[in-house]
Amino acid sequence: MIIAVDGPAASGKGTLARALAKHYRLPHLDTGLLYRAVGLNVLRQELNPEIEADGFAACDFDDSILGDPALRSDEIGKIASVVSVHPLVRTALLHRQRRFANQPGGAVLDGRDIGTVIAPNADAKLFIKATPQIRAKRRHAELRTQGSTVSLDKVLADIRARDLRDIGRAAAPLVMADDANLLDTSFLSIESAVQRAIELVEARVRAKTS
Repeated sequence: MIIAVDGPAASGKGTLARALAKHYRLPHLDTGLLYRAVGLNVLRQELNPEIEADGFAACDFDDSILGDPALRSDEIGKIASVVSVHPLVRTALLHRQRRFANQPGGAVLDGRDIGTVIAPNADAKLFIKATPQIRAKRRHAELRTQGSTVSLDKVLADIRARDLRDIGRAAAPLVMADDANLLDTSFLSIESAVQRAIELVEARVRAKTS
């Protein structure tokens, strides 16, 4: 079974994808880490994330980098958001993601184009959303635990800017798949959101097998 979980930054898609993977005992891939790996390479190689050729040059990395704690930093997240708009970068990472999705038994993947590009034939598709203000508060709280002193207003501005890049990019823009189920986590607890996600997946699986 392949489960696609899409949505904007800090919507809760990663938390829900991990919970679904645990529930169904499936491997999980946070595809955003791939773009963060590119971003980290760009930074370490002193390349320019705005230049497509530089972003493409940074796509050659070993999977071992996906465990690097540096990937979780806000700085790398911003660079990843910039390099992710480049078509060459997205193409370079496409096959890696599809191999993971199509492994025996299936998988859970979360990102921004899983249900539309990476796994359009996924057995279940969820599109996770939340208001920009709620997402900013979540990201701000996360950053504070990491010792960051960035203001909430700055985080909200970054969230809005990232949304514009994700929605407006020419290659695989952030958009809800026609056959995806929408789940708004704005005012749900983690437990309630996970339960609802499982219910939506179960309903989709039952519909496919009936």
